[in-house]
Amino acid sequence: MSRKYVIAGNWKMNKNPAEAVALINELKPLVADAACDVVVAVPFVDLPAALEAVKGSKIGVAAQNCHWEKSGAFTGEISAEMLKSMGVGYVIIGHSERRTYFGDTDVTVQKRVRAALDAGLTVILCVGEYLEQREQGVTGEVCAMQTKIALGGVSADEMSRVIIAYEPVWAIGTGRTATARQADEVCALIRATLAGLYGRSVADSTVIQYGGSMNAANAAELLAQKDVDGGLIGGASLKPADFAAIVAAAK
Repeated sequence: MSRKYVIAGNWKMNKNPAEAVALINELKPLVADAACDVVVAVPFVDLPAALEAVKGSKIGVAAQNCHWEKSGAFTGEISAEMLKSMGVGYVIIGHSERRTYFGDTDVTVQKRVRAALDAGLTVILCVGEYLEQREQGVTGEVCAMQTKIALGGVSADEMSRVIIAYEPVWAIGTGRTATARQADEVCALIRATLAGLYGRSVADSTVIQYGGSMNAANAAELLAQKDVDGGLIGGASLKPADFAAIVAAAK
């Protein structure tokens, strides 16, 4: 089954609203003829400006996280319903930096996924192993477990609004990248996990991105792999020409 590539740029904690608009305006003509879906995940404070800036373009806007409750005494948090009410279409959940630095667990990731889907958002769900886990030979077990727990309670129909990003933690922001073969092997394993949960049809139609330091130089080789359906791009997404080159490779 044919799947459409999705290239998403995770800006992390970079750019104020004015800078976000400038970056998006520089990017828009570069991806106007994109053959894939293009998304930018911006800091919360940039969302209103970004949503306005992408109007009339092919670029979608994502938030970088959401809380699992609709409202309440959760100082500093943002609910999925708040994001949806603004016009946000996507949300990243379970990024390795959230898991490593801010206490996200497999259980809270599952709760966030559930809340985001209930609010009508499309989820970019991140899974991936630490270097020690890869060296111990348990990459497959770790990624399968994270995938199964995060999708607990998610129906086959709802999987049309779930994108999975395989991001080996050892390759995030380190400059290290999994080889194309390594990336494809784990994406295939995740797809096999989905087949066990939902059947082959759902597995074959689910977009699975690679998210470990994909850049303009290695994107074409990574995206040529059978089970790699796009990228969750970090540093390169802040450079319009480099991000556009990755988008151009996704065809």
